[in-house]
Amino acid sequence: MYEILVLHGPNLNMLGVREPGVYGTVTLAAIEERLTETAASLGVRLECLQSNHEGVLIDRIHEAFGTKDGILINPGAFTHYSYAIRDAISSVQLPVVEVHLSNIHKREPFRHVSVIAPTAVGQIAGFGAHSYELGLIALHRHLQERGEA
Repeated sequence: MYEILVLHGPNLNMLGVREPGVYGTVTLAAIEERLTETAASLGVRLECLQSNHEGVLIDRIHEAFGTKDGILINPGAFTHYSYAIRDAISSVQLPVVEVHLSNIHKREPFRHVSVIAPTAVGQIAGFGAHSYELGLIALHRHLQERGEA
């Protein structure tokens, strides 16, 4: 059974309230509930964490070394400037899929660049809450193709 760490970055605890025209009305709890159902159907175990603090996310990425098979991350605003999170991901050498609710490439120019993407297996953006499920499926498939269990 694969062990996947799911990380939610800053302000994602405000989903359902924050800019519903951009991020939708689904709450983080509802996203995690659906994601847990998808994980169960795949035979995957999840650990989820949301934090508004960069260091908390970095510490959890470090703790994933040797204990998790992959990471699913929505870095939120850290996507665009957190070289510290990028370096943490690089240091643990786990497969990572980056997800975003909105299509960051159709938004403000500063959102078009992800410093996380070069360390990730791939990026899924623009499918709302389904981005997480698509990301989990993609990460699971990647792990299977690598033959890791």
